[in-house]
Amino acid sequence: MTRKNLFKILLVQMFVIFVAIAPTQAAKKIRVVTSLPDLADIAKQIGGDKVDVFAIAKGYQDPHFVDAKPSYMIKLKKADLFVQVGLDLEIGWVPPLLEGARNKKILWGGDGFVDASKSMALLQVPRGDPSKLRAKGDIHIFGNPHYWLDPLNGKIIAQNIFEGLIKIAPENETYFKQNLEAFEQKINDADQRWQALMAPYRGTEIYAYHNSWPYFEQHFGFKIAGFIEPKPGISPSPKYMAKVINEMKNKNIRIIIIEPYYPPKSAELVAKNTGAVLVELAPEVGGQPGVDDYFKLFDTNINKLIEAFKKVGVEPKPLSN
Repeated sequence: MTRKNLFKILLVQMFVIFVAIAPTQAAKKIRVVTSLPDLADIAKQIGGDKVDVFAIAKGYQDPHFVDAKPSYMIKLKKADLFVQVGLDLEIGWVPPLLEGARNKKILWGGDGFVDASKSMALLQVPRGDPSKLRAKGDIHIFGNPHYWLDPLNGKIIAQNIFEGLIKIAPENETYFKQNLEAFEQKINDADQRWQALMAPYRGTEIYAYHNSWPYFEQHFGFKIAGFIEPKPGISPSPKYMAKVINEMKNKNIRIIIIEPYYPPKSAELVAKNTGAVLVELAPEVGGQPGVDDYFKLFDTNINKLIEAFKKVGVEPKPLSN
């Protein structure tokens, strides 16, 4: 046998081995499906190269309303782990998707089900008769569900995903733990930078279109004085908008924040009559160009807010030592 033929035989054997091994390695990846892209990005950071992650909703979509497409059921049917925000945020579309997928291991109570809200300190938990809460608009009876907009809550989400992953693949616990600790440290480091940027503007009052931002507001210290919507999910009437315009003028509030999926017409009209600037923030990963991961979500939103503060002449407050 010539050296040339021997080389050809070796190449063929290597190809056969590669083809035999490659699907096996791919099959070993944990298939993770999440409701929102923020959860997907954190799952990628904890699962690393052991996971294959898919997010159902896109960052520019209203997470309250997502089409329950059959293709999502196929993804869920094959999933090893499902992660949701919970607190009824996805109540209109996740339950029918899970039911249609017929995958018992990712149903509530299964080893492959993760509710990312576990152990979360919730804000705006309503009190009173739940049957009467609908009169107040789209109220979430378990509390405001937009908790991922506090970066420290990102660490709780990561912990919950970590606990889900080690149920599915306990042999990788050390690897997932290292990724979890690296993520937590990265959050701590980034948050110091974010807090330093926002500190001079603590207490500054702004308006928001919808009540999506209480965790972001609390963590970074500005104040949302009111909303363009009179109640969550209810469009403003001309009378209500006149009231908002008067209040913003009286308090010299000159910034309105809005999500990309809400119609801007009402907010634009208020801004025009008050001299305010309308700032579109990213409520989720993928909600703005360049917001490709959980850290860029905060980088982008904080930079946009500071740019708006400067544009309308909000003076940064001196910081005490």
